[in-house]
Amino acid sequence: MPNRTDAVHLSAPEPALGIGVRLSRFAHRNARFLFPAPAAITVALIIIYPVFYTGWMSLQEWFASSLTLPKFIALANYQQILTGDPRFREAFFRTLYFTFLAVSVETVLGVAMALLFNREFWGRGLVRTLSILPMMATPTAIALVFVMMYHPTLGVMNYLVSLVGLAPFKWTYSSRTALYALALVDVWEWTPLIMLIALAGLAALPKEPYESAVIDGATGLQSFWYITLPLLRPTIIVAILFRAIDALKTFDIIFVMTQGGPSNSSETINILLFTQAFSYFNMGYASSMAVALFAIVMGASLILMKVRRVGW
Repeated sequence: MPNRTDAVHLSAPEPALGIGVRLSRFAHRNARFLFPAPAAITVALIIIYPVFYTGWMSLQEWFASSLTLPKFIALANYQQILTGDPRFREAFFRTLYFTFLAVSVETVLGVAMALLFNREFWGRGLVRTLSILPMMATPTAIALVFVMMYHPTLGVMNYLVSLVGLAPFKWTYSSRTALYALALVDVWEWTPLIMLIALAGLAALPKEPYESAVIDGATGLQSFWYITLPLLRPTIIVAILFRAIDALKTFDIIFVMTQGGPSNSSETINILLFTQAFSYFNMGYASSMAVALFAIVMGASLILMKVRRVGW
């Protein structure tokens, strides 16, 4: 007969956990969701919601000055932009031209300055520091300074032009020169940004290709064209991408200096959008312009990123 002295141990029921312990365990198990949640909610409220609201408003007809509710008109605003609004069409091509003009000059000057500051010379640190000062000031302050400098009779720009024997310009006071004068302000302010990015790219280039080029008897120009420029291409494309996005949506200097004039000669999409929204209170149509501008910026960014991958 087996001995039936085996003790049966019955575990006591686990005491009920307090609310604090349960919350602690829940937080521990779901930490990967809880910790990013405040940032994600903030981003959703600040960025995502306005984007969707602008898209929804672009499908409406609504004047903020009226007491009526928004009226759903589907894609009528976009149809008006594409086919029935020559003012938007002119602003579109003007925006592209301004961006191309400013960014191309900034790229050439910025890369040239980076090549210069990449060399060792006395006072290089001081000159490099002074060269980035234009991008430190606010665009509005810069615009106000250039308004005074561009004055046809009292401004210093015409005095400087006269020193080289040229006739005075009307600068922003003429429809033929206003856009170029604004591009000059943009070039003066943002060329240092291209220079800094290119300078960082130059500092990261390997030394071995240049040593081989010297042994093979390559000149400085050949080394730049066949070694420096190809190796620096991804960095230059990134710099162009940053500046192109910013130039496409330039608003502050244009609004302060010309407000799109004279005769709408400097009216870009951003200025026209602002006019439709806050002068005519046509919020639905202005929202459709904002969506169109977003599509333009996104398209330009995708093209530049494609160029960066496949080369030029």
